[in-house]
Amino acid sequence: MDKRLGKGLDALIPDNPNKERGKIDKIKVAEISPNKFQPRKTFKQGKMEELLSSIQEKGVIQPILVRPSDKGYEIIAGERRWRAAQELKVEEIPAIIMKDISDASSLEISLIENIQRDELNPIEEANAYQELISKFEYTLDKVSQMVGKDKTTVSNSMRLLNLPDEIQAYLQDGTITTGHAKALLSIANERRRRRLAEDIVKKGFSVREAEHRAKQSQDIRVKSKKQKDPEIAHLEEQLQHYFGTKVNIQQGKKRGRIEIQYYSNDDLQRLLGLMLGNNMLDKSELN
Repeated sequence: MDKRLGKGLDALIPDNPNKERGKIDKIKVAEISPNKFQPRKTFKQGKMEELLSSIQEKGVIQPILVRPSDKGYEIIAGERRWRAAQELKVEEIPAIIMKDISDASSLEISLIENIQRDELNPIEEANAYQELISKFEYTLDKVSQMVGKDKTTVSNSMRLLNLPDEIQAYLQDGTITTGHAKALLSIANERRRRRLAEDIVKKGFSVREAEHRAKQSQDIRVKSKKQKDPEIAHLEEQLQHYFGTKVNIQQGKKRGRIEIQYYSNDDLQRLLGLMLGNNMLDKSELN
């Protein structure tokens, strides 16, 4: 475990209940509500069953961390213990009540605790980083220092949110790994990316195989660009010179397409004037 991350949480959750930072109280389970900023959205059934068995035998040993709310208390850390206590109909649970904790700090503590316990899936972790930055205006530097990871790692984690929802779902349920996801992110073409994701799931590709196939996909894209017919490429240059804008000719087996870019109505009028002749163009039709 990274020392910086460990110190960050220990500074907020006292080991000794007699410390001034907080003391352990018994509070009613019914007065507690979940953390609206909880980064963890899924709770694995296997671990939940282990916790239920442990609480049945020994009770709730480790206190949860809460802050006062309008309706009682809101969890900062320890939601799984609270859920287990609810399920077992435990009336009271040990808790450390922390006052003057902001929403941002609540998310920060919850995130650190979950990372320490290795409880978050990659998408939950990425969403938590993104929320700290977009909603609470944390800098990338601050987030990376907070969780004890370098900026590149945090940034790469948030890049996972650029994947389509169905691929994110594969990551969340563990069908694919972060290594697979990084290989998929290297593919610019969305259709090829989805196809490879399906192959990874159906055929059980390793990360190395996924990286190899992603590279093949990139090579195909580069090759297709380089292999444009020299005559077509020359014609594109001539048209770009004539129209003064980017022109792309896409040639198929039986038909093709010419794309001419324009950047405003005035630019469109200019291009139409070149194509139709200025005398033939009624500019009022474009206004």
